[in-house]
Amino acid sequence: MAFDYKKEYKEFYMPKNRPGIIEVPSMNFIAVRGKGDPNVEGGEYKESIGLLYGIAFTIKMSKMGDHRIEGYFDYVVPPLEGFWWQDGVQGIDYAHKEDFQFISVIRLPDFVTRKDFDWAIEEAVRKKKTDFSRVEFFTYEEGLCVQCMHIGPYDDEPATVQAMHEYMTAQGYVLDITDQRLHHEIYLSDVRRVAPAKLKTVVRHPVKMA
Repeated sequence: MAFDYKKEYKEFYMPKNRPGIIEVPSMNFIAVRGKGDPNVEGGEYKESIGLLYGIAFTIKMSKMGDHRIEGYFDYVVPPLEGFWWQDGVQGIDYAHKEDFQFISVIRLPDFVTRKDFDWAIEEAVRKKKTDFSRVEFFTYEEGLCVQCMHIGPYDDEPATVQAMHEYMTAQGYVLDITDQRLHHEIYLSDVRRVAPAKLKTVVRHPVKMA
């Protein structure tokens, strides 16, 4: 059976729908940076998703070709994630999505080296005849965070964020969003198939001791 990160690391991908504190270790990702409203058809965000999955599945299906990745095991491609910010705003202002900047990511299995990643970029360009120059190998150590499972439309996230911030304050933490520590979302639902009221999104904010 294929290794499923969501099931094996439930503390990171399947938290309860009430806030909790967690320490998140360093992870490697496939990443694409961009800006603008994520809902705009043909915008940078929607383009980034196609680029990410193009590389993610090139790596996953490498087992079918000549390139052998040392330590490879069969796995389910991890969920889409995003780091979001707006200049001059601590957190997220949902009323001004046109000002969003983002790093859209998919987690890489630990066995994927930068050399393997570079091979995947070259292979995807060759096979798909697409420009993957925006895609990068991205390492991020998130550290201490408050997180919560948000159930419902993305535009309703402020209520979940408010609950997270109230919880962290009660536990003796303060928000620590900086240029390096960002608002983080993990998308567990396919918006094409799931009703907005049932969407599941992990929302995570960096914190530090007060």
